[in-house]
Amino acid sequence: MPAKPITLGSLHFERRGDAIAFLKAMLGRYDLGDRVNADDAVFLRAALENHPDSAKKIGCGIIDFSVRSADFGTKCFWVNRSDGTTEKFSVTACIRG
Repeated sequence: MPAKPITLGSLHFERRGDAIAFLKAMLGRYDLGDRVNADDAVFLRAALENHPDSAKKIGCGIIDFSVRSADFGTKCFWVNRSDGTTEKFSVTACIRG
């Protein structure tokens, strides 16, 4: 199967697997409870816009992103919305979207 390139924000990846690896490495740099820094947030926003449920995930607007616990004790990115609500999202779904 040929590689499927993807562009997220200003970053271009020749293979979707490379984009997933990049996002997982980014997640690995953060501890539970951390806020995502501004540079990484730009990329996460572009990734989230590619999610199949992006409108639902983004909701009323994004304030920032954080890293919190997810299902089965794993950690994942969460979008923090302007109305105070939060929503977790899968980085894999952002790439496969």
